[in-house]
Amino acid sequence: MPNDASTAATPRRLIVAITGATGAVYGVRLLQQLRRHTDVQSHLMVSSAGWQTLHQELGLGKAEVQALADVTHSVREVGATIASGSFATHGMVVAPCSMKTLASIAHGLSDNLIARAADVTLKERRRLVLMVRETPFNLAHLRNMTAVTEMGGIVFPPLPAFYHRPATLDDMIDHTVARVLDMFQLAPPQAPAWAGLAAGREDAAAS
Repeated sequence: MPNDASTAATPRRLIVAITGATGAVYGVRLLQQLRRHTDVQSHLMVSSAGWQTLHQELGLGKAEVQALADVTHSVREVGATIASGSFATHGMVVAPCSMKTLASIAHGLSDNLIARAADVTLKERRRLVLMVRETPFNLAHLRNMTAVTEMGGIVFPPLPAFYHRPATLDDMIDHTVARVLDMFQLAPPQAPAWAGLAAGREDAAAS
């Protein structure tokens, strides 16, 4: 008879990368939300600039951030499991995604594990979501985003929404992260489906 370990379902794996663009809170909140999904195994990478941004913006150190993930990898760990397409994952999110990382992915450089894992995600036709952070965009940024989109990636700038009337900054962050997780069928309850404008429903009822 097979033992429990051999019959246990393999967890879904989601790769999360945090790079040096502003908005490190998105990566941290994403990891926090993933911890609610016991069937999802998170694989974390943080670039050297990402660590600096985590400290500058959130006052977090390596141990605190790494504790949020199930598995952590060094960006120099070229022999990591996630560097191979044979290691099945549900996809990858770069949150936030710097323009340097975007360019590396767009041009297939695979110059560190973040870019390599993204390259693997694309070649295996898995979902890649890049939460790009920069403003305004120059032509190189736009062309790189076009290239990634043409390869099957999703460019997802973390732009706040206001139709749900957020009361706090946390509300806006949570809503954006929930929209990202929804792309992997992992959205938490704070991202309800759009029900339409109330005024529109009232006008329709009156007609």
